[in-house]
Amino acid sequence: MMPVRLPSGGEINRDRPLRFRFDGRSYGGFAGDTLASALLANGVGVVGRSFKLHRPRGLLAAGVEEPNAIVSVGRGGGAGVSLRATEVELFDGLEAHTVNCWPSARFDVAAINGLAAPFLAAGFYYKTFMWPHWRLFEPAIRRAAGLGRPAQEPDPARHDERHVHCEVLVVGAGAAGLAAARAGARAGARVILAEQFPRLGGALGWRDARIEGSPGRGWADAVAVNLAETPNVRVLTRTTAVGYFDHNALALVERPGPEAPLSGMRLWRVRAAQVVLATGALERPLVFPDNDRPGVMLASAIRRYLGEFAVRAGARLVVFTRDDDAYELMAPWLAAGGQVAMVVDARTAVPMDRIAALRNLGVQLRSGASVTRTRGTPTLSAVEVRSQDGRSETVKADVLAMSGGWNPTLDLFRHSGGRAVWDARLEAFRPDISAQAERSCGAAAGIFDLAAAAADGEAAGREAASGATRRPRPVVSTDEGSGPSWRVDAPGKAFVDFQNDVTTDDIALAARENFASVEHLKRYTTLGMAVDQGKTSNVNGLAILGELTGRRISQVGATSNRFPYTPVDLGAFAGIARGELFRPRRRMPAHAWHEANGAVFEEYGGWMRPSSYRRSGESAGDAEQREALAVRRAAGLFEGSPLGKIDVVGPDAAQFLDLIYANTMSTLKVGRARYGLMLNDHGVILDDGVTARLAEDRFLVGTTGAGADRIAEWLEEWLQCEWPHLRVLTVPVTTAWGVVTVSGPRAREILQGAGVDLDLAAGAFPHMAFREGRVANIPARVFRVSYTGDLSFEINVAADRTEALWGRLIKSGAPFGLEPVGLDAWMLLRTEKGYLHVGGDTDGTTNALDVGWGHILKRKSDFIGRRSLIRPEDQRGDRLQFVGLEPDDPARPLPVGAHLRTPGGAMNAPSEGFVTSSGFSPYLARAVSLGMVRGGRTRIGERLQVITDQGTRHTTVATPCVFDPAGTRLND
Repeated sequence: MMPVRLPSGGEINRDRPLRFRFDGRSYGGFAGDTLASALLANGVGVVGRSFKLHRPRGLLAAGVEEPNAIVSVGRGGGAGVSLRATEVELFDGLEAHTVNCWPSARFDVAAINGLAAPFLAAGFYYKTFMWPHWRLFEPAIRRAAGLGRPAQEPDPARHDERHVHCEVLVVGAGAAGLAAARAGARAGARVILAEQFPRLGGALGWRDARIEGSPGRGWADAVAVNLAETPNVRVLTRTTAVGYFDHNALALVERPGPEAPLSGMRLWRVRAAQVVLATGALERPLVFPDNDRPGVMLASAIRRYLGEFAVRAGARLVVFTRDDDAYELMAPWLAAGGQVAMVVDARTAVPMDRIAALRNLGVQLRSGASVTRTRGTPTLSAVEVRSQDGRSETVKADVLAMSGGWNPTLDLFRHSGGRAVWDARLEAFRPDISAQAERSCGAAAGIFDLAAAAADGEAAGREAASGATRRPRPVVSTDEGSGPSWRVDAPGKAFVDFQNDVTTDDIALAARENFASVEHLKRYTTLGMAVDQGKTSNVNGLAILGELTGRRISQVGATSNRFPYTPVDLGAFAGIARGELFRPRRRMPAHAWHEANGAVFEEYGGWMRPSSYRRSGESAGDAEQREALAVRRAAGLFEGSPLGKIDVVGPDAAQFLDLIYANTMSTLKVGRARYGLMLNDHGVILDDGVTARLAEDRFLVGTTGAGADRIAEWLEEWLQCEWPHLRVLTVPVTTAWGVVTVSGPRAREILQGAGVDLDLAAGAFPHMAFREGRVANIPARVFRVSYTGDLSFEINVAADRTEALWGRLIKSGAPFGLEPVGLDAWMLLRTEKGYLHVGGDTDGTTNALDVGWGHILKRKSDFIGRRSLIRPEDQRGDRLQFVGLEPDDPARPLPVGAHLRTPGGAMNAPSEGFVTSSGFSPYLARAVSLGMVRGGRTRIGERLQVITDQGTRHTTVATPCVFDPAGTRLND
């Protein structure tokens, strides 16, 4: 190849020269170049290697459809982000490296794979590497898989995310897209226009075209200025729509400009009332032997490099086409000083105006002819042409422009659920039936005439702004008749998928082996599974499969287009959610006090909570025992602010909660509280907690700390989707309230010492009651509920007053032996009492009957999960049931997770259950355990064997509660 940078023209800025490095060599370019155009201008013909055979690859395209020029971009020679060179805007100091080759793209040791090509046909990996075992070969195969290598250092860029709404979202800013955005803006709609290139106008920037009486580039610039000055329009350049989801939600990825190349990307999540897809069309390659040789390019790519970047891709050109569009290349190529050796048109009937134009330019035409082979090492030097009469000739050329027609870009349309149809007139799939509030226009709808495309875009934008029903697309015949041949019949490797080395022979082999379904073909041959996701290969592959199996393309069908439209750096999806922000740790209101007083924090349900408060020389176990004993003998202070709190308000609040809970809440009196279980549709325990009735039409629903957000969303889902007629409002208030619990026999005295305007006597303030008043002169809600089985007061105050209340109670409780208590001791105390821990004692199969709630469930009224509980499967008596476990050796707690089985049974006998909670009670001076045992409630007193990693032990099935079974201390 002998590329030339023209002395004038294009859209590059020759006043801003740039330096960059590619594979260790230094080159020059200009502002406005892409890495691909700069490489082409510098005569770099080989820009990569194919995946399987490591054949040399040159530039094929100029945009997102480029399958060959995959490069790693970074600084300092290290691995970076793998991108298409056609999408990388040049900046000073850029460093890029080819991938899938060593030591370089021009000389790649792995090219020896080409000698093994006969053994590497489609599906070879399914037929080999099976003996003696796949695992023997797996490490080497996995090392060879993929293109490029991930960076070893953290991504230095800072990515961002935005959520926006609009009436009209226009994707694509070519003639149709600009016309659609302008029409929508004129109608007063809020419009977002997203364009993947840095400049609006698309092909108008490099095609010799006129629109509305103006040169195409000038018209596009004028419309761009108009849109920029319109307040209800947001224009996003360098922004690619990568996904189209339900309810007109789209994901857009905005890339930084060359002035700040490492500043990071922005992910736009757009919800649009109407969407206009003006995504244009992509040119198809032709399939003929050695069509992958560097120097063989799409005709449209050659035109773009010439018109936009002022780079002539070579000196002597041959054009191989079977459509009219490639003829537009001749005049600008000749004007740029290039030669056209020949035009090879596969059609026998070439339009007379095209023949006349070539005659005027002095260019030879071979109609009804084909290119049967290319020559040159490593880049193109000659082309073999077979005429209609069968004669062959060799034509010297360093560039071959090929054009097999155009495919409307349907990726986003197919993402949205739209149905495409084969249009025999266009020889392409085009949009047919939309699934969402969307309309395709211009080339994306199969309209390739420029004036007609702009008019179609104008109408689409106007209709979208008004919310009008989409215009029906014209009905065309899908009768393909005999149709054209989609491949040149000649010896040699003819490539369909350039990156994955899928040839016509591979497709033929798949057809012979009965992989005739398009989805099977894709997976068996890897056709369309490269980074371009079939943009240049799919239609050719489907057509060839149809020829080989005697089917029309419409009968063959098409594979699914999947998100994303182009590869996306994972950093764009992560945004700022990395490191500490990946899942931000939530801190309780009194966190500073806990931190200053020796708390050891662990993450529970997203919250950083004290597991214990260790003193000097104490282990975690020592602290747990000391804190638990303090609660039983005097009192402990525990912060439970993460516990879920949801206000449920409205005339139908009681009715709503009766449907939500497995037990009744409507009979709860104002000022009282009740424990309840929430079940899912299958009757499985979802969450539990205490609910208090604050007023006739107001309840405060309590949940576990881990379930707070989830249950709030769940309540709202049932309310909006199943019972929208109920007059109820749910409001999550978890973070508005801090919760401090004082528990133990001295709790009442400590609370009184802190100052309280409530009567705390048992008769005036019984267990499971609620009162409002002031504690330590702080407005508070006080609940007489207990998680420990001891006398407890749970005090809710405004979150910003929590630390003040905590400090006052610590001071008041010091004379009584009050100690702060972490979650480790708190969980041990509830195990002593035999209280259920949802998520610890339960799993995704535990229903309400399994935990002994059969006598509490509502009998006559409905609730979520009720019907599931009457299934025979849920009624079985041998299900795992919640019980207590008394180990034979009371000094040694049972290990959590240990399985249980009947003593003397076979070693391979199924498990009879397992230990769910366990610890050593310092107050009872014995081990306490809970578990799930098959038919456990009928096996009280039965002895079971415990399987541990240190041998076997024995335990006796018992009732769960071992501390204060009569509840004397609870009700004191």
